[in-house]
Amino acid sequence: MLDTETLLAAAREQTGLSDFGDPSFREGLDALVDALNREARLSEAGVGRVAGSIVATLAQRLQVEDYLKANPALLDAPIEQPTFLFGLPRTGTTLAINLLSADPSRRVFMRWEAFNTVPPAAPGALRSDPRCLAEQARLDGSKQYLPHIAAMHWENADSSTECQFAMSPSFCAQLYESQYHVPSYSDWLHNADYVPAFRYHKRLMQLLQGNNPGHWTFKNPWHPLFLEGLTTVYPDAQLIMTHRDPADVVASACSLIFAVRKMFSNEVDPIACGTAQLRTFDAMIARVRAFEDKHGRDAIHHIEYKALTGDPIGEMRKAYARFGTPFTAEVEAAMQGVLDDNPQGKHGKHEYRLEDYGLTREQVYDHFADYIARYDIAVRR
Repeated sequence: MLDTETLLAAAREQTGLSDFGDPSFREGLDALVDALNREARLSEAGVGRVAGSIVATLAQRLQVEDYLKANPALLDAPIEQPTFLFGLPRTGTTLAINLLSADPSRRVFMRWEAFNTVPPAAPGALRSDPRCLAEQARLDGSKQYLPHIAAMHWENADSSTECQFAMSPSFCAQLYESQYHVPSYSDWLHNADYVPAFRYHKRLMQLLQGNNPGHWTFKNPWHPLFLEGLTTVYPDAQLIMTHRDPADVVASACSLIFAVRKMFSNEVDPIACGTAQLRTFDAMIARVRAFEDKHGRDAIHHIEYKALTGDPIGEMRKAYARFGTPFTAEVEAAMQGVLDDNPQGKHGKHEYRLEDYGLTREQVYDHFADYIARYDIAVRR
């Protein structure tokens, strides 16, 4: 059994710190721990992994708050017109962020920074910091033992990672819903106030940009759940959403989530994975539509997967034009370099079947008929 107070105490002991900052994170943490104990069917090894992960997340929160307390001027620096890239998972967000991050004027939230934030890297040392090199060595080693995960989704230590890892210390992140079977936490998450999590997100980026600034460009497929909270904290955010045949999206996402959950539980139900994904995707789509109804259809720039994979440079040129950003020859050459260095299937082929999760293509197309029509998504019937 996991215990919230024990986890908090372990983080304090590990860091020698005690100030977690805004106490609102406790609501999500309590909801998560309760769901993990009652619903997740964690294995004995899974309990240990989860406890270690939560303590590490809490310890990082303590360290971030301590660093900002010692360097309060960091919080005076603005974050202007950050770009947020999102969409249903497996819709090309990784390809799009890899292209965007090639632009030397952009700043991304790197994987190694997400798990070892304090102190921030020295100026110009984002890719040479010892923590970055250590994380890359760890990732390269893990590929030998988890090649199927690498084929599904691969990040280098200096890759742009999902910025929900900047929300997870607030325990208001879809990450937890994906990793574990926690329906009651999902209920809490889908009805939570996301503003405190984005306030922490911004504080974290203000810390990181002090030595290494740039035009912040984030990726998190799950941001459609949080758009009102996002734009409350970042009112001038540039929003980009990707779209793909939902049958491929659901099958691929279920496959990834099933594989990840098996790392923590020996009793993972593939049908439950499918049901949970449909529910979350429904909420994401409904909230995007509500956001556009409120703010206008042009509040979000949309990219279709087939267009992105067919002409990636052309789609990036359109996105830059949409936000009035110069698309220079230097940017184009850098993006082409990314494409040349990362052919599809570089880390293996991801195999998946809808039927493994109790679904068929026609069922998915019927379920998402309005979504397909609204965004004119190419499907394979």
